[in-house]
Amino acid sequence: MEVTEALARKKREILSLWIERTLDSYVAPGFFKTASDPFANPVGSNITAGLTALFDLLLAEADIQAFDKPLDQVVRIRAVQEFTPAQAVAPFLELKWVVKQVLSGDQGFEPLRGKLDVLDCQIDRMALAAFNIYSECREQLYRNRIRELKSGSSILTDAACPSALLRRAQRESSAGLET
Repeated sequence: MEVTEALARKKREILSLWIERTLDSYVAPGFFKTASDPFANPVGSNITAGLTALFDLLLAEADIQAFDKPLDQVVRIRAVQEFTPAQAVAPFLELKWVVKQVLSGDQGFEPLRGKLDVLDCQIDRMALAAFNIYSECREQLYRNRIRELKSGSSILTDAACPSALLRRAQRESSAGLET
């Protein structure tokens, strides 16, 4: 039996565990795992769709450029959240562990162990491409932030409501007069 055959046979189990472990990296994974509506749960549905597409590409032994779109689908979400670069890319590397966990329960796994090197290499390339996408996304966020600061629009988005500030100042000044 070849590695791709074994992966295809265990696809459902591998994907289920991989998606679960990826969603577990979020602060509130329960909602992401249970809500199936893509409008109510865009994070969970995009990660599920992206990881499924990535696994299908690995099974098809596709060229690394084919991975860009589903990688972007997953990484772009993780890049705007409070993940370190390592945390953002970790799920892709974790696929190696997931594959070995699922296949190790199979009796025909031992002869395949040595053949997993090619898959591991493909996963490493996928993770490196994910890191490139993550870096580009973060760079774009920083450029946008600098543009906001230069244009002065950050005053509108980062400051408190002017009327609330005025009310607070009036309360503080009237409290100072009373003492």
